[in-house]
Amino acid sequence: MVKPLHPVALFRYGILGPLVNRERLAPGELKSTLAALAAHTYHTPSGQMIRYSAKALERWYYAWCRGGVEALTPQSREDLGRTHIPADIQQRLLQAKQEKPGRSIRTLIRLLEEHRVVARRQLTRSSVYRFLSRQGLSRRTVADAPTIERRSFEAQHAGDIWYGDVMHGITVNTVKGLRKTYLVTWLDDASRLVCHSSFYLDESSSAIEHAFKEALLKRGLPKKLVVDNGAAYRAKSLQTICARLNVRLIYCRPYEPAAKGKLERWHRSVREQFLTELNTITVSTLDELNARLWAWIEEEYHRQVHSGLKDTPLDRYRKDLAVVQPLGELARHLDDYFDHREKRTVRQDGTVSFEGQFYEVPHRLVGQTVYLVVSPYSDRQVKGIESLKYEKLGEARRLDKQANNRRRRQRPQETQPIPEAAKNSLVETLYQNYLDLWDATERSKQEEKV
Repeated sequence: MVKPLHPVALFRYGILGPLVNRERLAPGELKSTLAALAAHTYHTPSGQMIRYSAKALERWYYAWCRGGVEALTPQSREDLGRTHIPADIQQRLLQAKQEKPGRSIRTLIRLLEEHRVVARRQLTRSSVYRFLSRQGLSRRTVADAPTIERRSFEAQHAGDIWYGDVMHGITVNTVKGLRKTYLVTWLDDASRLVCHSSFYLDESSSAIEHAFKEALLKRGLPKKLVVDNGAAYRAKSLQTICARLNVRLIYCRPYEPAAKGKLERWHRSVREQFLTELNTITVSTLDELNARLWAWIEEEYHRQVHSGLKDTPLDRYRKDLAVVQPLGELARHLDDYFDHREKRTVRQDGTVSFEGQFYEVPHRLVGQTVYLVVSPYSDRQVKGIESLKYEKLGEARRLDKQANNRRRRQRPQETQPIPEAAKNSLVETLYQNYLDLWDATERSKQEEKV
């Protein structure tokens, strides 16, 4: 019976193809060929994307020269399955772990040290882990804790569930120097389609809401959003947007990334297929990075057959176009849903303050409490004034004191009718009575003279 080749040996043999297929190499050709092979990225049998050094490839080549393709099989450790931990200490480790399965390796070692079973630093974490792993006890579990029942599921239609999350990205050049980027993504559950994904310079609520707005404009209105418990997703602004759009906002349990497994798989694809192949020399700004991301999503990711779907995300999404809820007329007023509103009281000079700046508003609003409508994005532009019932009241302009120095003020008219309330005041009534009495006295004197 012929023994089958190890997958790793066959994989290494394929990499060495330009060398093993040559009968004779010219002087210096081995070194140049190894350098060329080391410049490539290879997809390993385990699914990783990795590069190998010229030194490692040279070892494989000489191993093949000595023993053929069988010599490329990875060698197992000679001490595999053995442990140098004494038998009595092994027994104490097993006993301590079985008493409380939730104990970590660090806790087990400290426990034995405190009981003077072992000397300090006698046991290493790696040796204890290997020992417990062979006993099937390496996992840190709590026996009495309730176990969450996990089941694989999928939404029935595209647009039923969207997932939102953030992944840490690479650094890019900005006017403020090198800055770290964050990939914000909204992913459809049923089709695995990327509704929108973009790199930002922070993971704030403004970045998440901007990506959500772009996703709405591209893919319509979802029924549910599933997000984690980060502060940006807990922002009142996002909760308000979802409430006004009638979209259910669902928060995952803390520290349970498995709840968004499809999105975690998307992040893995970005790292292995996009970031690994990205030529960072040609990408120096955020716009250049996003342009390449969008091209990769539309031309590669959306057109790859997904193993869980047996279809491409784009084709799977198109099958549900009839049930996807479009924005329709809502798209014309979408900015109003995403604008932030800051409550302010108008000062006596007709101004309100925002982030250290003063803005002039219609003078008739003096003393009233209003909403300052602000763009949620990086420019934080003030767009206008609304009442507490969200009625538009006018514009808000940056205060220019020098221009106001030359501006004519509106003043009340010289002759104004006396208000009815002023006529009925106590002083006015007494004064009117006095005039009436004076007139009566004068008329009496005139009558006596006659």
